[in-house]
Amino acid sequence: MRTLHIITRLIVGGAQENTVATCEDQTQLHNDEVLLAFGPETGPEGSLHERAAAGGYDVRVLPELRRALAPRSDVVAVRRLRELIREFRPAVVHTHSSKAGIVGRAAAWRERVPCVHTVHGASFHYGQRQLLQRGYIAAERWAARRCQRMVSVCDAMTDAYVEAGVAPREKFTTVYSGFDVEPFLTPSRSRDDIRSELGFQPDDFVVATVARLFPLKGHETLLDVAPRLAEDPRLRFLWVGDGVLRATYEARIHELGLADRFVFTGLVRPNEVPQYMHAADVLCHPSQWEGLARVLPQALISQRPVVSYDVGGAREVVVDDKTGFVVDRNDSAAMAAALERLASDAALRKTLGENGRTQFTDLFRHETMTRRLREEYARAIAEFRRQAAKKVARPQRAI
Repeated sequence: MRTLHIITRLIVGGAQENTVATCEDQTQLHNDEVLLAFGPETGPEGSLHERAAAGGYDVRVLPELRRALAPRSDVVAVRRLRELIREFRPAVVHTHSSKAGIVGRAAAWRERVPCVHTVHGASFHYGQRQLLQRGYIAAERWAARRCQRMVSVCDAMTDAYVEAGVAPREKFTTVYSGFDVEPFLTPSRSRDDIRSELGFQPDDFVVATVARLFPLKGHETLLDVAPRLAEDPRLRFLWVGDGVLRATYEARIHELGLADRFVFTGLVRPNEVPQYMHAADVLCHPSQWEGLARVLPQALISQRPVVSYDVGGAREVVVDDKTGFVVDRNDSAAMAAALERLASDAALRKTLGENGRTQFTDLFRHETMTRRLREEYARAIAEFRRQAAKKVARPQRAI
């Protein structure tokens, strides 16, 4: 199954980790020939370039493949991708995320190669200007007609795209974004060691948030409710990640007089996330917009209950009174109440965490994801052949 994967950048993020894991599995578990094409952009989130280069498959950096809209570079990117398709001759092209999905599907369509596109997060979403949102929807409709199958990382993404008229529901399949679950089942370092290293006491109640310190990730919510939650002397916040808003948040925390309640890890390697998850008691995910954040199943597989805003596919894994609590977006009071309830009930935390591990461990294994994606590749190839056969069989008009 010779496969060309296309993504704009290899920062440390859910879509990128998903893509790299798929390339690794195809190469190492299925003996597929794989080429991963990506752009040169990096950021404060960290980079997966080194991991990709060591994955045993071919990698190509295309300077013109950028995340931001840049018409001239985008035209060149399509041309470069077409050249790469002619060189590599893939059986199927798999595009990832919005921008790579547009230019990648254009290239595959022009070169007459079957194509699968993954929606990791909707390109049109909460917080966008209406004109921009309409533009993204139009672009997605155009690109959807130029691929055979579309994969969503959660049912909520399919619903959003169908409601926007991007493509019919039968064109979509949900494949949850898999990862290596073993470190979340059994971390490399003990909970006590990590908590001691971070300065937490044995009886502290630690609320972790694992996300980039960027707009729409919702850290402001926790700063709004922190004074109320800080009435519990055991409460501590663990913020895993880095980003452009870190200095702003640190200044606000000092203004609140709560500097002793917050610990910032800064940028961490992906393989370090499990140990921080186990050091916490609860994961709080106040993001304003997501597809399905990987940290939600990662926390549950770590036996940590989750409190999340009801965005994207959160409700598909965070089930009220079963694995955690989902609250309406921007309802900071409800989020604070859920955290207070969990802080006061260790037995409830244990039950919710155990439920999450039992329900989601196998579903989110990367091996499960890759197997299902290869099934979609086969469906795309079959659909492409049916479409080609119809064109050949189409009656010619009399001259």
